[in-house]
Amino acid sequence: MIIIGEKINGSIPSMAKAIAARDEDWIKKVAKQQADAGADFIDCCASVDVDEVETLHWMIDLIQSVTDTPISVDSPDARVCVEAMKYCNKPGLINSVSGEGDKIDVVFPVIADTKWDVMALLCDDTGIPKSAADRIRVLNNIMAKAKEYGIAESRIHIDPLVEMLCTAEDGISMVVEVMNYIKENYPKAHISGAISNISFNLPYRKIINIAFAVLAMNAGMDSAVMDPLNRDLRGAIYATEAMLGEDFMCMEYIGAYREDIFGPAK
Repeated sequence: MIIIGEKINGSIPSMAKAIAARDEDWIKKVAKQQADAGADFIDCCASVDVDEVETLHWMIDLIQSVTDTPISVDSPDARVCVEAMKYCNKPGLINSVSGEGDKIDVVFPVIADTKWDVMALLCDDTGIPKSAADRIRVLNNIMAKAKEYGIAESRIHIDPLVEMLCTAEDGISMVVEVMNYIKENYPKAHISGAISNISFNLPYRKIINIAFAVLAMNAGMDSAVMDPLNRDLRGAIYATEAMLGEDFMCMEYIGAYREDIFGPAK
């Protein structure tokens, strides 16, 4: 599983407070914790309305002062992402593009001849598609554009749009249908998404998150925006990889246990 650490995001109240107070030590601490926990990318999202690029620059510098883990530059504004990526010491992940407006045409030409990855959300100017068929239509359009720009499937993390379980009429069946299509038609692309989105407005959210992670991995998810400090979730991911035959002789699972990521031995 490619882990995109989610905790440096201004939409999280504690992080918003740290950003507003310019609390450098707090941001550095959270960055290092996620890197030490095995994050493959560290998401960096300012969630501010004013001076977003400047704020991202400041945050990126703080992250890079304590870890060389690649940055996931996160903003709903594609132009902000393109500006902020200039401050990264190495290729990371643009989070994100979609079929909305000109986002693809802003980002794809810039990253085409680089090693940057990109998150692609399956929505467009019509909003969030309500059916698997419409999400697949958006997907095919995005992948066609990526091919035009010479961006390999393996650099694209496709988010089929994980939504709240409590408002879904058919559980996660639609998301799984889209994942299955991605796996069959774009086998080298990554299937991603924000795991915690599934549990909004539900009690004891971590149980829902773990259940979703296991089912999504079985459908092909191999990349996730998540909390790498959540040992229960990470443990479930290691266990699921072993059960799916992706962990030879369970060596990764055993190694994680020895590193005590599951908590005290039982």
